Amino acid sequence: MASRHLSRSIAMQSLYEWDFSGKKSNVLQKIVERNIREFGPGLKDPDFIWELVNGVVKHINDINKVIETSAPEWPIEQIMVVDRNVLRIGLFELLYAKKEEVPPKVAINEAIELAKTFGGESSGKFINGVLGTVYKELEK
Repeated sequence: MASRHLSRSIAMQSLYEWDFSGKKSNVLQKIVERNIREFGPGLKDPDFIWELVNGVVKHINDINKVIETSAPEWPIEQIMVVDRNVLRIGLFELLYAKKEEVPPKVAINEAIELAKTFGGESSGKFINGVLGTVYKELEK
């Protein structure tokens, strides 16, 4: 598994656990550190994981508003926890990451792959639909 893809997987699993357990700010660092040890023992540079996790947390309110606007029939709390956090990572990369480092289509594709790996049967299509909608709006 490529290191950036692995980093996204670890970030998603960490955000999932944090979200599932009530988004307590004092436990997130421990969750991420444990997941890096457990799932990324050979990972040379965990900085990308921290960039994703910290970026999502910093912008979570704005990201959640984008999700609510882009998927109005799905209130944020009704979206599966995995899908919600995959969307948060994908939207963070689409909206806040440097486009030279992560082109929008790469961010969308990576999010779809995470959804297919960790989510339900229709997660990939849902993620693609929401992120595709946001991407089209960004192009305007």
